[in-house]
Amino acid sequence: MNAGIIVQYRGFQAKHLVREYSFQVREAGAEREFILSIANEAFVSHHVRYQDAPEICAQRLQAELAANANHPSETAYTITSAELNSYRTSRAAKPSRYPSRHSET
Repeated sequence: MNAGIIVQYRGFQAKHLVREYSFQVREAGAEREFILSIANEAFVSHHVRYQDAPEICAQRLQAELAANANHPSETAYTITSAELNSYRTSRAAKPSRYPSRHSET
């Protein structure tokens, strides 16, 4: 992905089985819309938090853009369970930035 591209999150729509996250990609005067979806079951079963969904979708879109010279042939993607697990695992591995105030004796 080059520096001349702008990716903008446009919002989401709650559908019966999925939540669809919309992104607009602008490059050299051209605009394209991409829709990335996450199954509602992933939220209900706590595999993903609602507030993390736009970031997860943005990461997938960035990967698709990078892998396809900013011009992927598809404009709709479904986030898989494996992608959600990978995201959750990467976030769980971060240590606390602040040490505990309680000293051990």
